[in-house]
Amino acid sequence: MRRKKKERKKLARKKGTLEPEAILSCLRSASRPLSLSEIVEQLGCDPGELPFVLQEMEERGQVIRTRKNRYGIPEKMNLFVGTIQGHPRGYAFLIPDDGRMEDIFISRENLGGAMHNDRVIVRPLGLSLQGKHLEGEVIRVIERANTRVVGVYEEANRHFGFVVPDEKRLGWDIFVPRARAKGVKTGDKVVVEITSWPGPRRNPEGRIVERLGAVGEPGIDILSIVKKYGLSEEFPRRVMKEAEAIPLEVTPEDREGRWDLRELPMVTIDGEDAKDLDDAVSLERLPDNNYRLGVHIADVSYYVKENSELDKEAFRRGTSVYLVDRVIPMLPARLSNGICSLNAGEDRLAISVFMEINAEGNVVRYEIGPSVIRVDERMTYTNVRRILEEDVPELYQRYSSFVKTFQEMKELCLILRRRRRLRGALDFDFPESKVTLDEEGRPVDVLLMEQSIANQIIEEFMLIANETVARHLTKMEVPLLYRVHEEPKAEKLNALNEFLHGFGFHIPSANGVHPRFFQEILHKVEDRPERLVVQTVMLRSLQHARYDPKPLGHFGLAVRYYTHFTSPIRRYPDLIVHRVLREVLAHGKIPAKRREKLEQMMPVYAEQTSERELIAEEAERETVELKQVEYISQFLGEVFDGIVVSITSFGMFVALPNGIEGLVHVSTMTDDYYLFNEKNYTLTGEHSGKTFRIGDRVKVQLVRASVESREIDFELVPQPPGQGS
Repeated sequence: MRRKKKERKKLARKKGTLEPEAILSCLRSASRPLSLSEIVEQLGCDPGELPFVLQEMEERGQVIRTRKNRYGIPEKMNLFVGTIQGHPRGYAFLIPDDGRMEDIFISRENLGGAMHNDRVIVRPLGLSLQGKHLEGEVIRVIERANTRVVGVYEEANRHFGFVVPDEKRLGWDIFVPRARAKGVKTGDKVVVEITSWPGPRRNPEGRIVERLGAVGEPGIDILSIVKKYGLSEEFPRRVMKEAEAIPLEVTPEDREGRWDLRELPMVTIDGEDAKDLDDAVSLERLPDNNYRLGVHIADVSYYVKENSELDKEAFRRGTSVYLVDRVIPMLPARLSNGICSLNAGEDRLAISVFMEINAEGNVVRYEIGPSVIRVDERMTYTNVRRILEEDVPELYQRYSSFVKTFQEMKELCLILRRRRRLRGALDFDFPESKVTLDEEGRPVDVLLMEQSIANQIIEEFMLIANETVARHLTKMEVPLLYRVHEEPKAEKLNALNEFLHGFGFHIPSANGVHPRFFQEILHKVEDRPERLVVQTVMLRSLQHARYDPKPLGHFGLAVRYYTHFTSPIRRYPDLIVHRVLREVLAHGKIPAKRREKLEQMMPVYAEQTSERELIAEEAERETVELKQVEYISQFLGEVFDGIVVSITSFGMFVALPNGIEGLVHVSTMTDDYYLFNEKNYTLTGEHSGKTFRIGDRVKVQLVRASVESREIDFELVPQPPGQGS
């Protein structure tokens, strides 16, 4: 459905130049909803174009069409548009599009057939019985998110069965008549297509479209997640045909008009298992002691032409997805692991950014241009770290020509890192958990991965390259896809300040909040016991980064202009930025007609890629959690040291040293009645006064690990007197 909407959007735009903002402005100024003819009269627009644009706006929830075919905007009609976030118990919340609003509670009876992740219009009903949330009812579903659902089939009788969804937030089992069950049996993992949506007293109905396998079969667990999120492991034949036509070697014709940098010493630095190598780096120390940093990014846009089958498929996917046991790439392997990957010893096409950086970390001059490169060494984070931090003679000897370069890269990395911190950029140090699998996909180890100096080198070099390209293209005044991270919402900031006051901190916001205030507090608690709780609550107060055609700034990085340029093999936004950059490099400016087209398409790119990024993050997180539960299940009954990382009204989440988290439910804390303080994120015993906070160290026993529900339950192990909080 979303693809059809975008196709209609393109068709509508071809009919004229009527912009939604003009219509919204007209409807905001009106004293009542307007008819088509009244809008045409006020705007003087093409009456043939208006219905197309209004239909698109209605589908997006920007306007509301009444039963009498008049149009108004939701906020003036006391209606709210947003996304449903379901709960396993059947109720849900509306997450409003208007980020300034609080979530709206919706009871199961008032869902109107809406399900988790559906986009809907909600009418407010007043405060809930508890008086904490505004309550509402769904009056219209704008867009369905769950046309196909993955779950386990359970036969009820010889006439029908049900599919129990893996996604518990859907809130419904799906009724399947026997004639539509496709011969599946109880315990089979299946994909069911919904043919009838839920009603007040009616489950959704569907038909089985695919049997994945029996629950417990090797590989079915990850395959279920792949299918749940609609990820495509195979590419369509038309896409593969186009990919097969691309040569696997750089030709003399390809090299024309490019800087020849094949003799410039450069390396890639990636993880051991990485295959899609899209960035290489070089470094020279200049006579005045400035650094000349080269960041060389695979020129994917040279091979993936606009509106080609490869391009359309890359747009649909939006990003590569890195699951715990596999990669689902944005581009076919012939490109992602082949001609576009900067493999050592092979000629490759790139876009190179050379930046001269002084001792303060400032870019004093830069050059950007298309190039042909040849990487000298394929380095790993592990080996670069060992060269810089350990005395390993064999590594020194093997990479002797680059040892001095790596040392200078470390110097520059620390300079750039210091520069970012001085301007107020945020650094949250939360290590990631990595699961190691055997050949059959079973987890054999879970480790917490600290970021080493080698990771930091690449991170800082990519950040400065992205920032430089963003500033360059902004200066050229061309349409662009920015990576934006807006400042915290007012209510989140107020709640954060209430919490911080307990530690003697405050974030001023009279003239707009600046990330420097956050960073100063993070620095002050760096070596204090409350570090983890302050970091955690601060992180929760921040918004999620996304893509936008407007330079709304990046709060976390404390920069005005920022884009994604350095990963075009695996991110579609980077590919778009490369296209714009290559056009500017080739022609100096973008013609008016082309500019107009890019301006129309940037919001479409931003919406699609932001959405696909969230889907990828959910799928990646879910596969890691699945394997973590499977791994920990072998240790039932064992006792572990842990640290409290989150506290809620129903208990506290405890993380083990390897990053695996489980819940200590408040009902198992039987030595007292524990009360939740939502402002301070604490649980306090009503009689004993014993308090648990984020960051507390505790001993826990593993009492349950359910692979099916992906839940881990701990119970507290009593500690000797004098220990604990």
